[in-house]
Amino acid sequence: MAADRPEKPARAGQDTLSHTGPERVQKLLARAGVGSRREVEGWMEAGRLTVNGQPVSPGQKATVADRFELDGKRLDVGGAADVMRRVLIYNKPEGEVTTRKDPEGRPTVFDRLPRLREHRWISIGRLDINTTGLVLFTTDGELANRLMHPSSQIDREYAVRVFGEVDDAMIERLLEGVLLEDGMAKFSDITPAGGSGMNRWFHVTLLEGRNREVRRLWESQGVRVSRLKRVRYGPIFLPSRLTLGKWEELDQKAVDTLSRTVGLAPVEIPQKTPNEQAAHDRQRRKSPGRAGKKAPGNKWAVSDAPPAKRSGRASARPRRPSPKG
Repeated sequence: MAADRPEKPARAGQDTLSHTGPERVQKLLARAGVGSRREVEGWMEAGRLTVNGQPVSPGQKATVADRFELDGKRLDVGGAADVMRRVLIYNKPEGEVTTRKDPEGRPTVFDRLPRLREHRWISIGRLDINTTGLVLFTTDGELANRLMHPSSQIDREYAVRVFGEVDDAMIERLLEGVLLEDGMAKFSDITPAGGSGMNRWFHVTLLEGRNREVRRLWESQGVRVSRLKRVRYGPIFLPSRLTLGKWEELDQKAVDTLSRTVGLAPVEIPQKTPNEQAAHDRQRRKSPGRAGKKAPGNKWAVSDAPPAKRSGRASARPRRPSPKG
């Protein structure tokens, strides 16, 4: 993957990078936050997406000046004209789905997020309804796409409580690879994290994000996952102070690290509007242990190291959050 890695972020006051030339439709719509590239390609194949009244053809390019419609309804692609890169971390509780709207009326991870005037939050990956922990959100569709794409090899770390007998032979099988219904899968790391007997905690790492992959891998060995929590996505850890259902916005240093991880040029985070700042202030007041205290310099335990492409036992990393909570 081509990487554009400048030595420093954009100049002060330069909040965005403009995109004016034609580019592939799926890339443009993903950056606008309309949908992922895979979703857009599905719309194209089904004939649901049109540009200037005509069905989109494979490889077609367009600009934000063109008219896009999905099922006859116009799409707002203004967010693709400029890159506005902000990132939130969110501690997802059980019972929430990682979709913008749920046909069954269940609560979604988007319900608690701060409202934006001209952009919208895009979730980076998903967690199933029974999984808790770290979810990242961004306003930049290209950043989201690169962080989710398998070619980027971004590792995800989970704290998992397993009910059943776990022995060394099982651990080796899970590290070497197991054939699931959708292909081979494995953990790149497995590290004991406490517990005893039939209920033991482990930290496991994956280099992809297939549906329910952590659960399915353990279940393939005849044991059951009784609790699952994502504690890290690439270089970003879930801080222990962030309680369930709460969010925080990453600062410039953390966003730059995340951007460089996938070969994107850093972009200066724009100032919040008064309404957004008020929402952030309310969130801080509700978070325990934060009032009157200055946040530590490395408050998200951001690692500047590139994503590891490991196979085998866990290597040294920044201190992990507790699996509990």
